[in-house]
This record gives sequence, C-alpha cells and structure tokens, in this order.
Amino acid sequence: MAETESVIGTPDSAPDAAEAEERPRGRRRVVALFVVAVLAYLLDLGSKIVVVEKLEGREPIKVIGDLLRFEAIRNPGAAFGMGEAFTIVFTCIAAAVIVVIIRLARKLYSLPWAIALGLLLGGALGNLTDRLFRSPGVFEGAVVDFIAPAHFAVFNLADSAIVCGGILIVILSFRGLDPDGTVHKD
Repeated sequence: MAETESVIGTPDSAPDAAEAEERPRGRRRVVALFVVAVLAYLLDLGSKIVVVEKLEGREPIKVIGDLLRFEAIRNPGAAFGMGEAFTIVFTCIAAAVIVVIIRLARKLYSLPWAIALGLLLGGALGNLTDRLFRSPGVFEGAVVDFIAPAHFAVFNLADSAIVCGGILIVILSFRGLDPDGTVHKD
C-alpha cells in the first residue's frame, strides 16, 4: 500500500511522524520561555515588595561600601530617569514587546532564544506591572528601582533581566542562530 501511495503521490505516514517529533520540541521551548519569564517576573515582583515594605522612606543600605547600595527610588521615566513625562509611552512599548514575544513564541525552537525572550518577557512584565498598578495611577505608575551602583543609574531586577535578555539576543544573532533553531552564516 505504501508503494502504491508513493507512486501516485499520496503522502504516507512518514511526514506525520516528522511533524509529531517537531511539535514536542517546539512546545518544550515555549515552556522554557514561560518558565524563565515567570521566574524573572516573580523575582522582580518579590524584590520590589520587600523594597517597598522594608526600605522605602529609610536610609540606603550599603552592600559593598560605597560601590553598591540598596536605595528605594520611584522612577516614572526610563533608564537614568530620562523621559519622566512619557510614562504612558513606556507603558505602551512594554505592552507591545510582550505581544511581540508571545507571537514569536509560536515559532520558537531554540532553547537559547527561549531563555533570552523569557528574560525580556519577565522584565517587561515586571516593569509593566509597576506602570499599571503603582501610584500615581494606571499607565502613569512609577517603577520601583533599588539597586544603586556607584556612578550609575539605579535599577531593578526587571531591568537586569531585560538587559541580559538583550545581550543574549545580540550574541545569538551574531552567532547566526535564529529563533526557529536554524543556523545561518552570512
């Protein structure tokens, strides 16, 4: 029967087996993306809850002398406190990034890309949560920042996840690895 189907062009069961093998492979990468995103989000959210409860309105805590301290700061803008009047724009950008990552997840077959996108997703969700639910109001909320290295901007774990995810994406792109798992050489 299989010989007859191959002669007349009717597909046999081999392509179905190949498709079945790729589906779980893709699901595992999507699961990895969401596991990394949830971990990044929960670490960020938990750290911000502790910072608001224990550190806000108090003196900064020196972690490594003058090199690193924890200091609660509400940041309505972007990095380095720039763009304080554009909080709603940053909120929309974060929401757009989340939508793009979720759409891209359907075609995700690369574990390194899943990790990178998971970090971006978790970080974007962390800062978006602040912008939506913290004072002064919806779409205007200030992000809680608390990691304060000397001579640098104060940031949070969501910012760290976004930066690490972005760096990983740049590295993967330079190495020629695509989100679908293919490797190209330009």
